[in-house]
Amino acid sequence: MRLLDRPSRPARPFPRLRGPARPSPGGRPRPVRELVLIAALFGVYKLGRLLSSGRVSEAFGNAHRVWDMERALDLPSETDVQHGLLHSEFLVHAANCYYAFVHFPAMAAFLLWIYLRRPAHYRWVRRIVVALTGAGLVLHLVVPLAPPRMLTATGLIDTGARYGPAVYGAPQTDTMANQYAAMPSLHIGWAAVIALGLIAASRTRWRWLWILHPVMTFAVVVATANHYWLDGAVALALLAVATAFLRPPRALCRPGGVQAGADRGAGTDQEARTG
Repeated sequence: MRLLDRPSRPARPFPRLRGPARPSPGGRPRPVRELVLIAALFGVYKLGRLLSSGRVSEAFGNAHRVWDMERALDLPSETDVQHGLLHSEFLVHAANCYYAFVHFPAMAAFLLWIYLRRPAHYRWVRRIVVALTGAGLVLHLVVPLAPPRMLTATGLIDTGARYGPAVYGAPQTDTMANQYAAMPSLHIGWAAVIALGLIAASRTRWRWLWILHPVMTFAVVVATANHYWLDGAVALALLAVATAFLRPPRALCRPGGVQAGADRGAGTDQEARTG
């Protein structure tokens, strides 16, 4: 029988319904899942820091070793940096405020911006943050370290307690933070992640100015006697290792990849709403 003589198939009473479009690898993740993931990771991080808070003598022993190692390496003295800051009470107060109020809000604002505006970059940045924070938690557990403000031999003072605002209370009664987890400095590590992510996700010629954020953070944590030079150096080394293994998607490395990633994320959201 010829094709033209075949009876046509009856139309189906109901069209086949298609499921919702699956997000592409560069699409924006679901916000509820991301919030739950971030909250869970933050809870694990805080719990891990508190679990390592009882090794006080070991933390002070490591602090003396770090201080002696820095002097053997002929690194600039943290004491000289702090003495330069102490010439101005305004600068001391500004540095204390930067340490107290910029760390978490800056990371939260950065993650929100890159999630909304650069979803393809967000997935890569999230992996970097998780890897860096996880590695930092492991070091906090393995190498407890008293900060230089607690080490009498340094000649440093706790600028937060002396001039305010103070971030920490007495270590013996502080149940919110482990003050013997100076190695590595996640203040510096997170600030470097923010600069890295904004430089990678932006197109303006001024994007390189974001490097000033980790530079300023490094100066602040040292001048306020919350971290040693080596705390920041180790954090940057961990970040370098993380970025070496967790490279951004190839599409983001090609010319126009930044805008393409943003457009692809927006397109995926539109398909999910209309599909």
